[in-house]
Amino acid sequence: MASYNKFQVFSENLSEGIHDLDTDTLKILLTNSAPVATNSVKADLTEISAGNGYTAGGTQATLSSSSHSSGTYKLVLNDVVFTASGGSIGPFRYVVLYNDTPSSPTDPLIGWWDYGSSLTLSDTETFTVDLSASNGVFTLA
Repeated sequence: MASYNKFQVFSENLSEGIHDLDTDTLKILLTNSAPVATNSVKADLTEISAGNGYTAGGTQATLSSSSHSSGTYKLVLNDVVFTASGGSIGPFRYVVLYNDTPSSPTDPLIGWWDYGSSLTLSDTETFTVDLSASNGVFTLA
């Protein structure tokens, strides 16, 4: 299973009120170029080409729940499914979560997952980004 990696700027952006994780539009995009922790906005990444079921900018990750308990906040998003249609999607190795709502900075990055090797979806194949209903995408304490 791929592990979550946080972009360094996320902590600062969260502290400065850039993110409202309850209401902002969060998206998942695919890339085959390795993100680095110091990337800060979507434009710092090289997204895979749109087409065959993949939309430029990725797919919205809808909120399942956002809550805190005893001072620990947990963000839970519904799984995101990509389906190849009319051809292949990829290759991609990295799945990136970003915020599509703020205008300054535009499309701030939150985190990414490394799947260990490049994947290509053939026509009709699906890829599910499992965002863990029990553990959440991440917790903040």
